[in-house]
Amino acid sequence: MELSNQELAKKDIRGLLIKQSVPASIGILFMTVNVLIDAVFVGRWIGSLAIAALSVVMPITFFISAIGLAVGTGGSSVLSRALGGGDKEKALNTFAHQIMMTFGLSSLFVILGLFFGDEILYAFGANGDIKEPATAFFLPILLAVPFQALCMMGNTVIRAEDKSRHSMVSMIVSAVANILFDILFINILDMGIFGAALATALSFFACFLYIAWFFAFKSELRLIWKNFAWHKKIAGEITSLSFVTFARQGVISVLAVLLNHTLFSFGGEHAVTVYGIISRMLMFALFPVLGITQGFLPIAGYNYGAGNYGRVRETIFTSIKYAGGLAILIFVVILVFAKPITSVFTTDPEVIRDTPGALRWVFAASPIIAVQLIGAAYFQAAGKATKALLLTLSKQGFFLIPLVLILPHFFGIFGVWAAFPIADVLSTIVTGVFLKKEMQTELKSN
Repeated sequence: MELSNQELAKKDIRGLLIKQSVPASIGILFMTVNVLIDAVFVGRWIGSLAIAALSVVMPITFFISAIGLAVGTGGSSVLSRALGGGDKEKALNTFAHQIMMTFGLSSLFVILGLFFGDEILYAFGANGDIKEPATAFFLPILLAVPFQALCMMGNTVIRAEDKSRHSMVSMIVSAVANILFDILFINILDMGIFGAALATALSFFACFLYIAWFFAFKSELRLIWKNFAWHKKIAGEITSLSFVTFARQGVISVLAVLLNHTLFSFGGEHAVTVYGIISRMLMFALFPVLGITQGFLPIAGYNYGAGNYGRVRETIFTSIKYAGGLAILIFVVILVFAKPITSVFTTDPEVIRDTPGALRWVFAASPIIAVQLIGAAYFQAAGKATKALLLTLSKQGFFLIPLVLILPHFFGIFGVWAAFPIADVLSTIVTGVFLKKEMQTELKSN
């Protein structure tokens, strides 16, 4: 890993960010394709109600699998700073703890899901005609969640190793497998919504197999049994930083519950289907911005650990510039092509009528979100868990949830869609204030 460390410390920031971000962006693209493909296939081959079922189930499984993303992101911050400080033994112990924590915690949540499935589905919005397809979709996905969690964790470690190409390939493997299995189980074998769930579950397993192969034969983090000895200090450090990502996903899941019930109350199953399309576009369309954020983390974390604060500042400015430019482009595409995008998912005339306007409103403030994403990511990369947590939760937790609770009572369904850009603006302002202060103090000297 010596060459990789030298690159992180000395290579041109722009080139390094491109090297890290492009594979991460492509990987995220293919990861979100899994979700997108399910929505397109079930919407066209099963019906628009199936999209509503996916909107209920996916936040549940993403909440559980986000344990892997949380432990991976938090642990990789520890790992990157350990490598920056030349402590490879701590890096190895950190990786071993990431594996143990991800598998143990995700398995625990799966057991809870098996015992309380009906209650959980109802809590997340399985109302009316949505209940039956949501139940059929739930079980196969739930059983595969530990594999997805391990994939999410493993991918963050791969990027911390500066092997982001392999992270990209793992997600491509998952997406291709999902497409092929969807065609087989839904279209050819006519297995309906259960077939869609089975296809997604098997795609998670395919991704896991590739990740396992990488760490067995390609990774430079070669673990031995002693690395799996439990260290309370390392586990605590990982947990404090992982809590940021996990809390964000927890808030996103609470938001999903609130949105599904609010939309059902004001617009029935139809409104839940509209949001099902919008939520997938939120995950899919912003993939290059999220990729830059992922590429930013190991660069900032390594150089912060090495005390290279000038390079940290440069990484922040460069990342915001590129992510902001891409976000503006994404907004223009959504603005112009909202209706054709909607038509890809369904032939339901009511859904095609109502979704484009809602989609444009939800994406209205996307040109400024780079500041919020990169700002929150900086505090996580620097190991400042409290500030990272507050900023990460600012959009969904502090602004969007209250707005969704209040605005629909005055503006109906439109209040839900208007809440998104208002929350984006407010959270960006808060993050900008925190980041500016950090630049003037912690990162002022070289």
